Order: sequence, then C-alpha cells, then structure tokens
Amino acid sequence: MTEVIKTSLRDSAFARWVALLLISATMFFAYMFVDILAPIATVLEINLSWSPDTFGTVAGSEFILNILGFLIIAGIILDKIGVRNSALVAGSLMLIGSAIKFYGVSDAFNNGGFGYSFLSSFWTAFPASAKMACIGFAIFGCGVEMAGITVSKAIVKWFKGKELALAMGLEMSIARLGVATVMVMSPKWAESGGVSMSVGIGALLLLIGFLTFCTYFLMDLRLDKQEKITEKPEDEFKFADLKQIFTSKVFLITAGLCVLFYASIFPFQKFAVGMLDSRLDSSPMLPNELFALFPIGAMILTPLLGFFLDFKGKGATMLICGAFLMMICHTIFALTPDASFTFPVALSAIILLGVSFSLVPASLWPSVPKLVDEKVLGSAYAVIFWIQNIGLMLVPMLIGYALKITNVGVNIAEGDKYNYTVPMLIFASFGVLALLLGIWLKREDQKHKYGLELPNKKK
Repeated sequence: MTEVIKTSLRDSAFARWVALLLISATMFFAYMFVDILAPIATVLEINLSWSPDTFGTVAGSEFILNILGFLIIAGIILDKIGVRNSALVAGSLMLIGSAIKFYGVSDAFNNGGFGYSFLSSFWTAFPASAKMACIGFAIFGCGVEMAGITVSKAIVKWFKGKELALAMGLEMSIARLGVATVMVMSPKWAESGGVSMSVGIGALLLLIGFLTFCTYFLMDLRLDKQEKITEKPEDEFKFADLKQIFTSKVFLITAGLCVLFYASIFPFQKFAVGMLDSRLDSSPMLPNELFALFPIGAMILTPLLGFFLDFKGKGATMLICGAFLMMICHTIFALTPDASFTFPVALSAIILLGVSFSLVPASLWPSVPKLVDEKVLGSAYAVIFWIQNIGLMLVPMLIGYALKITNVGVNIAEGDKYNYTVPMLIFASFGVLALLLGIWLKREDQKHKYGLELPNKKK
C-alpha cells in the first residue's frame, strides 16, 4: 500500500500545474511532428512521387510496431518502471524516429545516400523515400503512443481526486495547439526549404520536448521521495491482471468507441487540407489555415468541458453528443453538392468537428480510471491505445486506396483535383458506429453504476 505524508508537491497547485505544463509541452511538439506532412501532401506527390495510397501508407506506418505488440509492452513497462522512466524511453524513441524520417525525405538520402540503393531494389512502386520515412515514423509512433499513455497516467498520479478532467483537457488542448501550428507553419517551412525543412524543424522541436520530459523526471522523482511510496508484493503488476482488462465488457465498449472516434479524426487530419482544397473554389483563407481552426476550437473547449466534467459529470452523455456531431460533420463533407459547398458550409462543419473533438476526449480519458483498478491503469490505457492504433494504421491506408481507385486518371501536377466523396462517407460511417457504442456505454453505466455520469471532483 501507499504511505503519504501530509503535504507534498502533489498538494501544491503550482507544482501540479508546472508538472502538467512540462509533459504537455512534449506532447505539443509530438503532435506537430505527427501531422508535419499533412498540409504538404501535394508537395510530396509532385517532388517525391508519393501517390495518395503511398501517403496513406506512410501515415499508417506510425502504428505498425504498436499493433504488433509494442504498445502493450509499453503499458506493462509503464506499470513496472513508473511514469518518469517511461517518459525518458518515450522521448528517446520519438527523437530517433524523427531523425530517420527526416533522413528519408532529405536530399542526402534521395541522392543516393546510405540505404537508398537497397530500399530502391524492391517494391519499386513504393518510393525509397517513403520506405525510409515509414521506418522512422514507426519508431516515432512507438515513442509517441508510449508518451501518450505515460502522460495519461502521470496526470492521474498528480491530479486524482483534484482537477483531473480539467488537467487532461488542458493537456489535450496544448497538444492540439501543436496540430494548429503545424497546419499553418509546415507549408511555409516547405516553401522555404522543401519537405526536409519541415521535417527537420519538427525533429529539432522534439529535442526540446525531450528536455521538458527530463525536467519532469526530476519533479516526479522528488514527489515519490516526499510521499515515500512503497508497494507490497500483492500490489505489484502481474501479467494475469490483463485478464481483468480484456474481460471487462464496459472497458471493451469504451475501447471500441475510442478507436471509431479517433479513426474519424486523426486520419482525417492527414487528408483534410487536400479535401478542402479540392472542394472550395473560393475562400478568404487557405485550406491549411481554415483547417487549423479545428484544433484551435477544440483547444479552447476541451478544458472548459473538463472543468464541467470535474464538477457536474455527465461523461457518458458527452461521449454520445460528440459521436453524433462527428457523424454530422463528415456527412456534410461527403454529401453537400459542390455548388453548395461554400466557405461558410466548410467552416460550420469544421466547427462541429472541433466541438466533437472536445466532447469525446474530455470525457473519455478521465472515465478510464473508473473502470479499472489503479495498479493496471497504465496497461488499461495501453490496451485502449493498442486497439485505437489498429484503426489509426488501417484507416489512412484505406482512405488513400479509396481516394486512388475513385480518381483514376486524375493528375495533380496538371492541376486536376480529387473527388473525396467515398473517403468522407467512410469517415461518416465510423461516426454512426461510435454513436451506437456511446448509447450502449451509457446504458451499461446506468445498469452497473460505474459513475461515468458523476463528477470527478471529490467533495
């Protein structure tokens, strides 16, 4: 069990929020790197011969190693070695992966650098630059997903019984600011120095993120010394404890809702700028600038919704509302006739998506500790992320393939534009399924009293 002295860093509001800021800064840079190529897909197609399915495969490669088992291992490692050590491992993997991806899109590699000949010798339809980028992105993906579950458990550690949902909401908001920033800045960096400039800057920023993780390491070490945490043998993690996670119906419903929701958001971010560019004939904003409003809106709303969840509850209801809005948004993108798809329509749909992206994560992640024992919390988050990663790997590939086969003969270099109707209908179908799971989850909560509708803040 745990012995806690009367006061510690955790009891200091200032220290809690500083710890949150440190780990959030790392996730800000990580989210920038995740979507560093999203607003410059056209440049990739012209300069590096990346077709839509190539781009989709590279986007999905972020999750390959995770679904092959690394993410489950990461959750077990987290429960074994704690958040601060896991943070350093995650930060190191992100740095290594980003450096390899940078090398893959650089002139040094594409002009015959180390590994180019070998990667060009097989599967010639898939460019060597894309193969190297996949290797780097897969390693980065291990780090960023491990960082995600580490940050989630770190916030629970510092904020449980306090402003938990608000803290999680703020962390997600800061991370999403990274998405908004890269949507605006990546095209400018690419214009100045090509694709490699964008990826290189992203890698350098991850170095700063690694340093903020190191600073958090020192704070967390001091916290454990203050609270003199010790564990009895019966409290240590055991592999048999995973059975508790995989046999929980309500947990699996939550994981299913999670994968459907995020499969409709993160893969969409990879293709959203291209979709807006192909559909908007006139707009007061560039497509990448218009889509940047989506994470900004989510950034503002998520902490407010987290604050509401802390003091008023209604987590399951918020999940249902978020899934419904996501379904409506993607349906607008899919079925609005070209003549009616104006800037106000596009802006309205993006606002709806931003509200949806605030409702679901703000209520989803703080709900997980209500469903599992704390000693397997890291593994529980890892299982959710693992299931989520399956969707995040396959969906970009599916969307890229659907975009390619429904646009045979289209040549971007000659000024042609893709038709995105089928891909957007696929995204809308995920929203329908997520809505059904949200309704099911609320009924399970009403039946078994998990407390998903109750406030997080303890009186």
